[in-house]
Amino acid sequence: MLTELVDLPGGSFRMGSTSFYPEETPVHTVSVAAFAIEKHPVTNAQYAEFVDDTGYVTVAERPLDPALYPGVPPEDLQPGGLVFRPTSGPVDLRDWRQWWDWAPGACWRHPFGPTSTIDDRLDHPVLQVAYADAAAYAEWAGRRLPSEAEWEYAGRGGTDTTYPWGDDATPGGQLMANTWQGRFPYRNDGWGGTSPVGTFPPNAFGLLDMIGNVWEWTTTEFSAHHRPAKPACCPPTDADPSISQTLKGGSHLCAPEYCHRYRPAARSPQSRDSATTHIGFRCVAAL
Repeated sequence: MLTELVDLPGGSFRMGSTSFYPEETPVHTVSVAAFAIEKHPVTNAQYAEFVDDTGYVTVAERPLDPALYPGVPPEDLQPGGLVFRPTSGPVDLRDWRQWWDWAPGACWRHPFGPTSTIDDRLDHPVLQVAYADAAAYAEWAGRRLPSEAEWEYAGRGGTDTTYPWGDDATPGGQLMANTWQGRFPYRNDGWGGTSPVGTFPPNAFGLLDMIGNVWEWTTTEFSAHHRPAKPACCPPTDADPSISQTLKGGSHLCAPEYCHRYRPAARSPQSRDSATTHIGFRCVAAL
């Protein structure tokens, strides 16, 4: 069953921020046409329905083309995905390789490696989906992936505050999204991973998990700063590792001291071939 769509009116908003990271600049006015967006990220159960219906094989399950990864030893070119592994204590936060492992056999059905399962996570966002995998699902569903501007318009929920719910990350001590709680990357007093969709309150548009839980793919190719004069056109669907798409929304791994990107204005680059344990997606549709 496809996710319920929420109709959004077209409108203009101020996109970006000057308060956090340089890639969020410049702040500029953007207008979007009316569209509909899925209420929550695509779940494991929904992705399973797509795969069962089509026989689709995700990027993480396919053999790696040596021509796309020059210099990588053949024995390392095994299908799989990146898996987050908490460290035993404080580490240099400039080296992400200390908490990310390449896991051969990791895929959407086995997100943490070949012995893991999604049987008890069917209502969690699907993981280990590369950009092409998200686009394939969207096409099957008769929908598409959002542009960065559409995503941010929806994520803000009509607000211009730091977070969709205001300027305080935890108003009144209430946790508003699934983000890292503790000291990254070794102690997490929160969920410790993804949470079922809808665990946290919706934004003013009634949308769930726009902040935290999983990063979400958009059709906008990433650039070091916003490029207002270059709207997304003809969104690509290949798995070229040399090109990065823009992710939005932050994830359960976002922590203030490392990645304060659980905000609508925040954005992050990710190569199209990436399949990890903190990236998912949702679709949009024309009204």
